[in-house]
Amino acid sequence: MLDLGIVILNWNTRDLLRECLRTVFASEGDFTFRVVVVDNASDDGSPDMVREEFPRVQLIVSETNGGYPYGNNLGLRALGFVEAGNVADDAPRYALLLNPDTEVPSNALYNMAQFMDSRPEVGIAGPKLVLMDGNLDLACRRSFPSPLISFYHFVGLAKLFPHSSRFARYNMTYIDPDREIEVDSVVGAYMQVRREAIEEVGLLDEKFFMYGEDLDWAYRIKKAGWKVFYHPQVTVRHVKRAASQKNPKAQFEFYRAMLIFYRKHYRTTTPLWLHLLVMLGLMLKGGRSLWPEIRQPSTR
Repeated sequence: MLDLGIVILNWNTRDLLRECLRTVFASEGDFTFRVVVVDNASDDGSPDMVREEFPRVQLIVSETNGGYPYGNNLGLRALGFVEAGNVADDAPRYALLLNPDTEVPSNALYNMAQFMDSRPEVGIAGPKLVLMDGNLDLACRRSFPSPLISFYHFVGLAKLFPHSSRFARYNMTYIDPDREIEVDSVVGAYMQVRREAIEEVGLLDEKFFMYGEDLDWAYRIKKAGWKVFYHPQVTVRHVKRAASQKNPKAQFEFYRAMLIFYRKHYRTTTPLWLHLLVMLGLMLKGGRSLWPEIRQPSTR
């Protein structure tokens, strides 16, 4: 059985994708892997570059940019992950969502697979992600954005008290970045998921567009009884927002994702007074463009 199936979703990041693929195919270790690149309707020549320079890659070219979960699901299905309860016999032991703006050290893929092999209770794992300036990508280890945790973050208490286990839970800045810990979620830039966990809960939720789908996947997988771990013994470089900064709708989609996640996982257990505060906060942060979503959610 194949050890690792890697899905790289690309949208107009040709040069970063080239470097990402170069580092992936320079990987070392006794393991097998397959790479699927899904191109979400790029216009920068990305598909041609992949065809010409990386013939081992399975390339899927989508004629429309259906968003992050849509594109990644195309890749996951190509690997044999069809839906909950329906996984092909030749699907890999692990699926890896990998952003094209990452660069993996030669031993990273092997060591992450070894880590999950040693911890059969772990359904999702992610490495330490380091930004171009050397700082930690805070999103690589997170708590779920419950109404209270989100409140602490967005009113600035997390920034004011970064070492507080109460106020700084959003990005867990009170934890040493080199400490291996169980978390609520890692980030979709490098999210390695066990085959059995995908078989149990299914694929990414395509109601999200470009944020929140990784948190939602982790939430569902944890709810099914699996653990999520941050494994900083492996470090991966992350450019961050290489594609999203080109999208004028990125800020809207961020708050729309928060709205979807809240409604899906917290609304039924949130008292009315707190629910009204959550809606007010989202209207203020998301702006006028989010108001129609609050009144009548879209189903795309």
